[in-house]
Amino acid sequence: MKSVPDVKFCLVFRRETLSVPVMRRVLGDTLRGLGVDDESVYDIVLAATEACTNVLTHGGRRVRDYAVVTSLGAIGCQIEVADDGVGLGSREPEEPDPQLPVTQLPESGRGLAVMRACVDNVTLDSRPGHGTVVTMRKHISWPEDAPFRRLRAASLFSFFPLALSSRSPPGRL
Repeated sequence: MKSVPDVKFCLVFRRETLSVPVMRRVLGDTLRGLGVDDESVYDIVLAATEACTNVLTHGGRRVRDYAVVTSLGAIGCQIEVADDGVGLGSREPEEPDPQLPVTQLPESGRGLAVMRACVDNVTLDSRPGHGTVVTMRKHISWPEDAPFRRLRAASLFSFFPLALSSRSPPGRL
């Protein structure tokens, strides 16, 4: 069986409020264009929105830019939101009561719970002075007619030579 090539793209944003709706639009349109189903797109974009909003809220003044790196493969999608801010230091984010529905959590502070409700796996890597990377993974079943399935690695290099480069965005990715 022929393997499906991976697609990876990176969006780098200035740390400003307008960046979040722009990220939502670009990420959502790109995922839909590749054939990801609407429900999965909604979940992925909502989780990414929460992670990006956390950069704006908790990243610190040192953060000028942040990156949203998206990788798509035969079985799923991985989104990494990275900044080079102050990191969490010794304070870990408070884990909400897992018995409470997300809608009953306080509005501020429920970002991780929302992310975990939307995707299959969320990890947080944060060190003082080195920024934070939130990694989210979601399983996706690709329909047979999804444009993603028809992509060829050679065509990616022809049209998007930087999309698969080894250059890292701001932060530690």
